[in-house]
Amino acid sequence: MGSELRLTAWTADEPLAISAFEEVFREFDRLDRLMTTWRDDSDVQRVNAAAGDHPVPVAPEVRDVLHLAREASELTDGKFDITFGALADLWKFDQDQDNTVPDPADIARRLPLIDYRKVEVDDAAGTAFIARKGISIHLGGIGKGYAVDRAVAILHERGLNDFIIQAGGDLYAGGVKGDRPWRLGIRDPRGPIDKSFAAIDLSDGTFSTSGDYERAFLKDGRRYHHILDPATGQPARGCRSVTLVTPRAVFADALAKGVFILGAEKGLALIERLPDVEGVIVSDTNEVLVSSGLKDRLTLLAPPTDAP
Repeated sequence: MGSELRLTAWTADEPLAISAFEEVFREFDRLDRLMTTWRDDSDVQRVNAAAGDHPVPVAPEVRDVLHLAREASELTDGKFDITFGALADLWKFDQDQDNTVPDPADIARRLPLIDYRKVEVDDAAGTAFIARKGISIHLGGIGKGYAVDRAVAILHERGLNDFIIQAGGDLYAGGVKGDRPWRLGIRDPRGPIDKSFAAIDLSDGTFSTSGDYERAFLKDGRRYHHILDPATGQPARGCRSVTLVTPRAVFADALAKGVFILGAEKGLALIERLPDVEGVIVSDTNEVLVSSGLKDRLTLLAPPTDAP
């Protein structure tokens, strides 16, 4: 999943916590094997290999994520789209990052191969199918959130209620830390890695951030990052970071990226329309926008650093 997984529990039963943590790590590994694009035998890669040809049997968890991805795409007017995989070998922001900006003509040729509507799921048959050859799916924008939700369920089943699960920018805070909610910081998108510009107290909720700073590079004074606008094939330019607070990590993971691509104004408008979703946006002009349901809960520590 391209992220580090950190688990914390507030409990007197350390052996129970360690045993539960080991189960969570195993579940992350299992889901990663199903959904990764780095293994030819994963469900996702088998579906991609059969695009335009035939449906492929896939695990229930993969079908579930595909349904949730479709819902996120509809909510964001297609800005969240798991078929951005058509651009994956042009833009390189993972361990293969080489700071190369693709030829715009190459990007333009791939844009017709981005269309979430071509992904079909048949739950009765237990299959998934991509209805056009050349289209490929990539669950990097939603699979991690799904795994976090599974981890929450495991820890609750094992009797842990007060804990934090952090997988990259996706974090779930369960219960409390001692006698108070967990205090979480929102990273300054242009500051040092350990600097927060705002903080929020959270219990039993997800806190997910998408930003243009983790997987990115600067070239000729311009920032290029991994959150691509499916309409242009280019890194989205309207935001520096988006942090969402929701009950479920899978929606926070996907919607944070959709809001980021929509841009600050349209993104905030979407947040305000959705039930149980709140957010904080740092715009491309370094303005901080806070949704109405968070204004009384958010503590601004300092203005975000203003830099390219």
